[in-house]
Amino acid sequence: MSTEQGIFATLRSGGRIWAVGSIHGEAGRLAAIGEQIGARFEPGDQIVFLGNYSGHGVTVSECIDQLLVIRRDLVARTGVDCADVVFLRGAQEEMWQKLLTLQFAPNPSQVLQWMVAQGIEPTIEAYGASVDDAMLAAREGVLSLTRWTGHVRQNIRAHDGHTQLMSALRHAAFNDDLLFVHAGIDPHRPLSAQSDSFWWGGSGFAAIAEPYGGYKRVIRGFDRRHGGLQETPYTVSLDAGCGFGGVLLAALFAPDGAILQTLTA
Repeated sequence: MSTEQGIFATLRSGGRIWAVGSIHGEAGRLAAIGEQIGARFEPGDQIVFLGNYSGHGVTVSECIDQLLVIRRDLVARTGVDCADVVFLRGAQEEMWQKLLTLQFAPNPSQVLQWMVAQGIEPTIEAYGASVDDAMLAAREGVLSLTRWTGHVRQNIRAHDGHTQLMSALRHAAFNDDLLFVHAGIDPHRPLSAQSDSFWWGGSGFAAIAEPYGGYKRVIRGFDRRHGGLQETPYTVSLDAGCGFGGVLLAALFAPDGAILQTLTA
């Protein structure tokens, strides 16, 4: 079930929820976490992947394949609905969508350079393209860059399920008590007005010192400092540096937001 024209996913209240932090193209770690969660997943459980499936790591396409495998295996179980597996859009996926329309950017070369600095190059290479070719196309003009993005789109379509998964990503997920986001929120703005804060609002996350919008806890999956499990009365951060030499972190939440279990791979 989703609201706001598919931007948000609505979770059931009263049950356990698994959350998986930023993966950054580490397919092996994702497979290991998937096995651990699969062995513990109970009827009525839900799971939210908190974004940044690509970028930085070198097994990007394999990581997307693994997400699809985990979803298939869980949904095939008795009592598990398709809506029980939710994927949020991370900063890497937000950049990727912008990359595919790079020909419309006011200064595509500058935008591409910024994206590369944020770790998008392994994702470009995973789909049979290169940054050098993109830079050359950007210098040549809109038509050349349109051909380059069209080539990348065609390569993505060659990977079963990848386009469909990327089109199903949500900006946030919530139930009556818990809010799941990628990197952060602006605590001074309502959920419907967060916009880019979901991907770039990490600094505002640290300022949450009271319940936001009636939610008991806000849970995020990306922390620029990769500080591991960080818990306050009103927030939880799940990023142990996967893709940056660290491990992949996941946690199981009780209906009231208490952490029941943590897993690493």
